[in-house]
Amino acid sequence: MGVTQKLGNLGVVTTTLEQAVNWARTGATWPLLFGLACCAACCAIEYMSTQASHYDLARFGMELNRASPRQADLMIVAGRVTRKMAPVVRQLYDQMADPKWVISMGDCASCGGVYNNYAVVQGVDEIIPVDVYVAGCPPRPEQLMHGILTLQEKIRGERISDWALSIRQPS
Repeated sequence: MGVTQKLGNLGVVTTTLEQAVNWARTGATWPLLFGLACCAACCAIEYMSTQASHYDLARFGMELNRASPRQADLMIVAGRVTRKMAPVVRQLYDQMADPKWVISMGDCASCGGVYNNYAVVQGVDEIIPVDVYVAGCPPRPEQLMHGILTLQEKIRGERISDWALSIRQPS
């Protein structure tokens, strides 16, 4: 019995190039592996548990954490961002491959958390553009996974012409 007999009449599958590219991007997002101060230990533990077998981020194509920003296209900012560390975070973001996305994980990264003083940036969106905010202190793995699914929905809706123009025109 041949393969064609087992498959039957499947017909023709059609799609657009844009849908195919966005589908491939959602299944191959490579996060940048780094952490910041404060409750980054708490956020890092929650992120590690999201990568572990119980939650298994590998289902979403994110099992490959990159240590180099030139090989990553997703930055997950966890922990507070100090004024001293802000230029480094911006440099890492600038070195990432285009198109790139950012998830702000936890209250410290999103709004400064309980650290309301001159040395802490009150939200990482002052430095880099944020695509998805994940609330909580620390956020549970389920919340991070929801943020990742939200980002994937955003990626599926992107247009090639929009990100192609952003690559040509530096921000």
